[in-house]
Order: sequence, then C-alpha cells, then structure tokens
Amino acid sequence: MFDLKLNEVVDWIRSNGFSSVAVQLPEGLRSKAMEIADLISSFGVSVTIIGDPCYGACDIRMDNAQALIHFGHSAIPSQNTKNVLYIEARTDRDINIPEDLGKELFGTVGLLATIQYVHLIPQVKEFLESKGMTVKVYKGDDRIAYPGQVLGCNHSSAGPADSYLFIGEGDFHPLAAAFGTKKKMIILNPISGETRNVDEVRDRILRKRFAAIQSAKEAQRFLVILCSKTGQRRDSAAKDSAKKIIDSGKKVYTVVMDEISPDRLLSYDVDAYVNTACPRIAMDDSVRYRRPMLTPPELDIVLGLKEWDDYSFDSI
Repeated sequence: MFDLKLNEVVDWIRSNGFSSVAVQLPEGLRSKAMEIADLISSFGVSVTIIGDPCYGACDIRMDNAQALIHFGHSAIPSQNTKNVLYIEARTDRDINIPEDLGKELFGTVGLLATIQYVHLIPQVKEFLESKGMTVKVYKGDDRIAYPGQVLGCNHSSAGPADSYLFIGEGDFHPLAAAFGTKKKMIILNPISGETRNVDEVRDRILRKRFAAIQSAKEAQRFLVILCSKTGQRRDSAAKDSAKKIIDSGKKVYTVVMDEISPDRLLSYDVDAYVNTACPRIAMDDSVRYRRPMLTPPELDIVLGLKEWDDYSFDSI
C-alpha cells in the first residue's frame, strides 16, 4: 500500500559507504522491519531496528549507527539532521474521489493532507476546480516540507480559506487544523472515498479539555514536562510556563524526559502537569494520567491569563 523505496535506500547506503545503519518505523509500518533489515544486511551492512515508539520526524535516533533510515515521515526543514534518509512512504494506490465531493464545502477551499497523501493534492484540486470551486494550497512554516502538508503539531499550511478539505485518515491531524482555523473541516479518505466532518470529534475533545482545565484550577503544585526528543524539545515554552506559574504564586517543578507516560510520572507529587512536548499527549492520552495534563495554552486559562472562549490548540 505504501512505497518504501527500498532500492533508493540501498543506493543511498552504498553511495555513502555506511557500514552500520539504524532503521526507524512508525507503528503502522513496523511489520516491515524484518524485510527491510534482511535486504540491507544482505549487502554486508549492520542493521539496528529502533524498537521504541516513533511519533514523527521530531523523534529520530540513531543508537550509535552511522546513519538512520526513517520511514513514514518527511524531514522537518528547520531541523538539522546529518546522515538521515527520510522515506516518506506515500501511498501507491489510486485515489477514490466521490462525485459529490465538495457538497459540504463552501467559499474558498483550503486543501490539506498528511505526508502519505500530500502528492494527491493536485488531483483533488483539479477535481474541485472542475466543479467551479476556488481552491487554495498554502506553504506552511519552516517545519513543513510541502505545500498543504499538516503535522499533528503544526497546521501552518492552513492558510486563509472559508472551509477546508483534509486528505487522509484519522482525526488528530485534521483536528489540529480545525482547532487552529475554527473553520469547517471535511475529511476525505482517499482510499475508500468516504467523507466526514470533524465537528462531533472536535466537540468531544473540547469537553474533555474543558474538564481538564476546570480540574486544574485549584492546583498549587505544577510539573512542567520538557521533552528531550530532537524535534519536541521546547525550552522556551517550558521556561515561559514555569515563570507564569511562579508569577501566579504557585509552586513549579521542571522535569526532562525522553518518553512521557503515566507510569513515569507517578512518583511526582504534584496537582497538575504541563506538557511542552507533542500536543497529542494531552489530546489523546489525558485520561491515562492521574493528574490533569495541560498544554501551555491551557495553562494560560487555568491561571486566568486567558478565557475559555480564547481556547487554542497547542502547536510546535
């Protein structure tokens, strides 16, 4: 279903003369690890498979290998990485565009996609324009590799539009853009051709976030979490959050962690956590933590620096 470009991988390793490489794959491609390792090692190259979870290009590691083959994500342009080959694993299947695509869209339409489907944007754009619609595809900031691409933590390619069409699967990426734009967001599954909107999921997430914020309003002791992962470390966000907590007359501690999980936070006797790593930790996994897990923008609401009506999605 996804093109792993294994010939390109082998050519890159051999042309650079690497004798050892690490291979990193997201969960959806992990079943291909042995096949990839067998192919590379057949050329006399030592292969280490990175077994820890991989959340994106923000999460690369080599484990003492000379180079890294990172599958499933695009490079983050602003992130300097030496001896890393990104295999974006784009779908090799034909797109299924329903004839009534666009019926829920209006005005100027912004097109968005994850890396697996970003190459399908021109085809969808042409289809919508053939229906008389005005379609825009914007280039994001320096964390975004391609026009129209969105990350779970970055929706800067969602430029000015009246409604948006997201090409992909799952909810997290389009939800990030929907929270950021506060505009109608329709999801097109390019394989099945099914469409749906994110309103119900967005409202459910907002109710959970409101509950987390309310439960943290009486907190006196906060733990600010700073992630050591390459593309998730936000020292300024951690320092800014800690200062706001101190200025509000409350107690704050800062912890540096590589992998953030409920078990690793159990020992810290605090009333609430402030996560400056991937926003998905608070959005997807908050119910797993024994204390409210907040994002920096949510901390502002807890401390009375912003109102709930000004709620915004955390982004990197």
